[in-house]
Order: sequence, then C-alpha cells, then structure tokens
Amino acid sequence: MEMCSLWYKKHTSEFFARHMETKNALFWTLECEGKLLGELYVFKKLSDKDFADGKTTAYLCAFRIHPSFRGQGYGTKLLEHALGRLRKEGFSYATIGCEIAEEANMRLYRRSGFLKTVKTVCVDLCDVDEHGKPLDCEPYALLRKKI
Repeated sequence: MEMCSLWYKKHTSEFFARHMETKNALFWTLECEGKLLGELYVFKKLSDKDFADGKTTAYLCAFRIHPSFRGQGYGTKLLEHALGRLRKEGFSYATIGCEIAEEANMRLYRRSGFLKTVKTVCVDLCDVDEHGKPLDCEPYALLRKKI
C-alpha cells in the first residue's frame, strides 16, 4: 500500500493499513492545490473500549494540520467533517487523545466539545511494535464528546 511507503514507522503503518483495509479505520486528508494541509484518522474499534467500542464510540487520532495553516479554521473543519461522518454511521461519542501540555490542541478540542476527560493514558493503542503490542508513551488525556 502506498501509505506504508510514506510513513516512518513500519509496524504502525501496517497497523493503520490493516485497519483501513478491514474498514475499521477511516482516513481523511485536507489538501489545497495539491499540497497536504492536514490529516485525521478514525478507529471504530480498539482493544480498549474506552477509546472505541465499534458501536457507540470511535477514536480520532493522528490529527495534524501543517504548522503554516494552523489557526485558520482548517483543523476545525476537518474535525467537523469526521464527526459528521461518524454521526451518519450511528456513533454517539467520539474520543481523542491530547497531551495536557499541548495547550493549543486542548483549546481546539475543548472548543469542539471534547469536555469530558475519560482517563489519563500512558500507552498509544495506535503505535505498535513488531508484535502488534501498543507502545508506551508520555501520559495524555483521553477526551470524549457526544456527537
């Protein structure tokens, strides 16, 4: 898959690709004149049901906007588009992870309605080793909103 050649983490790339092929993951990009401005992935089901249970709750991750386009509403539009799709698919909640020290991201997520902190997490379910085991990471807040 072309995506695998673009990513720098082989096992994580394969994890994302496998979930996209089985339709458990969705992927959006935001482009302008052929230039990539941003991206966002959604997982419908993950091993920790607080993140995504496949029925009511989906997990948003790898949400990025190119630094030169931040603060212009592109992230909000991309996020709203993904949440609209999840609503159409029957999901009631969305979760997203954010390091508490990332103030700009926390402001965006809070402004977008991610007001409930579900828990603090130290494992990235979507960044895996060669055995598919999630990797440890810096602590972050798992946030949730009703959609």
